Amino acid sequence: MSTKLRLGITQGDVNGIGYEVIIKSLMDSRMLEMCTPIVYGSPKVAAYHRKALSVENFSFNPIKTADEASDSKPNMVNCMDDEVRVELGRSTETGGAGALSALKMAVADLKEQRIDALVTAPINKHNIQGEEFRFAGHTEYLAQAFGAPDTLMLMVSGNMRVGVVTGHIPLGQVAHSLHKELLLSKLRVLNQSLRVDFGVRKPRIAVLGLNPHSGDNGLLGLEEQQVIVPAIEQANAEGMVALGPYAADGLFGSERFGSFDAILAMYHDQGLAPFKALNFDMGVNYTAGLPIVRTSPAHGIAYDLAGRNLANPESFRQAMYTAIDIARNRKLQAELMANPLRHHQGRRERGE
Repeated sequence: MSTKLRLGITQGDVNGIGYEVIIKSLMDSRMLEMCTPIVYGSPKVAAYHRKALSVENFSFNPIKTADEASDSKPNMVNCMDDEVRVELGRSTETGGAGALSALKMAVADLKEQRIDALVTAPINKHNIQGEEFRFAGHTEYLAQAFGAPDTLMLMVSGNMRVGVVTGHIPLGQVAHSLHKELLLSKLRVLNQSLRVDFGVRKPRIAVLGLNPHSGDNGLLGLEEQQVIVPAIEQANAEGMVALGPYAADGLFGSERFGSFDAILAMYHDQGLAPFKALNFDMGVNYTAGLPIVRTSPAHGIAYDLAGRNLANPESFRQAMYTAIDIARNRKLQAELMANPLRHHQGRRERGE
């Protein structure tokens, strides 16, 4: 039996750029040396997108289940009706239904350990809504599916990692949503993910303030004094290395952010705006805190680019690489936990 990692990939919205970035990423034959890709989608939709992109020297290996996947080809499990209609650049009921069908099938295979990690192509958060999906996005759906008590959206590019305490909520609700236990919970998830998923032995985390100039000693807000500083102090008492609070503009405007293993922002745009300004084409969205590995590209469905052969696949490619790396790190960590004496002996032999 092959020991190569099996990477599940969901098609996302069939009318967006999901298939374009998937196909372009998998056309690099070197990807097959790193993993066995299994796309949950539709052969008919894939053929439609290949034609729109004028791609002739690429095809998927059709399989009924992930267990049938070939290690030497990109594989596809059909999860849609053969009568599916593609309407490039449009939000349709079919686009939402297809995205959900692929996600459900991939989640079932993750639970049965038929695949080792998951990369999700972008969905439309409106047309996917229905009886089986009443969530703000992938993160919330997966958290419920796998019973994760707390998760963290972590944007990753190389050694730059930016997490957010409050995710997809209106800006007017951020200050009221912040409290010490929430911030502490996110710090714990982030610290654990850095250690296990990214192999950082003693993570250094920069914590941003909420207000301009981190509140300026209470002149511009009290959240830093009443919530953020107490949470940082408690995190350090628990053995973490959490520093701050830092003013967001000052930290991102200098090179100091590179001296930290991760940055924890208080709200969505505070962290994602500077991250995407620096890493849009290379950025990866990783969901920390899940018992499974899930990544996605840092971009959306981009209806305006669908079918025009203009989408940059680099973010999706990096999402695949990141999922593979994290899955390998988790496997190594599990092996070390199962046999700590062997790990200690190996370090001693290396003179560590």
